[in-house]
Amino acid sequence: MSGPLDGVRVLDLTTVVMGPYATQILADFGADVVKVEPPEGDVMRYNAPLRTKGMGHIFLNANRNKRSIVLDLKQPAAREACLALARSADVLVYNIRPQAMARLGLSYEEVRAVNPRLIYVGGFGYSQRGPYAAKAAYDDLIQGAAGLPWLAERAGAESPRYTPVIIADRSVGLHMANAVSAALYRREKSGVGQRVDVPMFESLLQSVLGEHLAGHTFEPPVAPPGYGRMLAPERRPYRTRDGYVCVLVYNDKQWQAFFRVIGRPELKGDPRYATQEARSRDFQGAYALVAEEMARRSTAEWIAALEAADIPVQKMNSLEDILADPHLAAIGYFQEREHPTEGRIRSMAVPSEWSESPPQYRRHAPRLGEHTREVLREAGLDEAAIERLMASGAAL
Repeated sequence: MSGPLDGVRVLDLTTVVMGPYATQILADFGADVVKVEPPEGDVMRYNAPLRTKGMGHIFLNANRNKRSIVLDLKQPAAREACLALARSADVLVYNIRPQAMARLGLSYEEVRAVNPRLIYVGGFGYSQRGPYAAKAAYDDLIQGAAGLPWLAERAGAESPRYTPVIIADRSVGLHMANAVSAALYRREKSGVGQRVDVPMFESLLQSVLGEHLAGHTFEPPVAPPGYGRMLAPERRPYRTRDGYVCVLVYNDKQWQAFFRVIGRPELKGDPRYATQEARSRDFQGAYALVAEEMARRSTAEWIAALEAADIPVQKMNSLEDILADPHLAAIGYFQEREHPTEGRIRSMAVPSEWSESPPQYRRHAPRLGEHTREVLREAGLDEAAIERLMASGAAL
């Protein structure tokens, strides 16, 4: 069965993580994604660990279901070839600054002139309507701009630090994929394409300030910014007698059950813990109570006791634990595939599950320029024109 975006062609001018992650989502959903790479290839091709030069692990996990074409867009002939591809595309996605796209002769106005129905989606650092418009941006910089290292220190880290996940790129990549899907739906209704900007800073702030705007939600403010539960130093995996366990005693029913489990039912009448509002005024005190109790039993004892009481609890997994997780094994989350150059590789399943039009693994992550000739033929270039492009170095 075809994926939900079967029949949609995406011209993918993205590199690194944010854009490729967004376009992989579209590719997983069935879109024909043509990845346009410079002669040296996407920089993520070269991040170790890898088996073969140019096929690094991050690249493999962000570029499946795509075709690769090499165009040196600094050469006029390659730009013309790119515009030829744009004529038959539904979507163009890029993640360099708009000023750089304009220097390449691929601004929205120039591309729209050859295809008014095109959805032209850019992911870059900051809104083009403000003074940061031309600033460069990477995941670490946007994490800093959005306050994540500061929040980590406020929550108890010894010093500010970045989240050890490429969280800005991947969360904004999701915003980009959502924007493409919504813009395609709009075009089906109107018949008209459009430009869509997805700035990293403003998009990540949706996640950060959703809770941390806090008292500044109100005007005038009724409290400082910062959500107390997220910033409580004791909001962390709790140390048990022999390890750690993740527990969230959240609503009134769960707190009353927890008091019974620890043999202190009288605490349900303690005004510090009796209601959600009371606990929210001193999350640190509530979590400190849980931390004190967790140290009294083993991890296995706590998991058994808390699950029996219907209190949310989860083992704290290492990365190795995740790879061996029985739930993931049962649903086939990790799938082994045979790659033509990399041999046996492990791939993650699409996390959404569909009763109709399920996404599929259709193509391996492509070798650099693997599909250049194929895609140029589809764009209408004859063999002589393709040979000239290849001979000049404008295409590889």
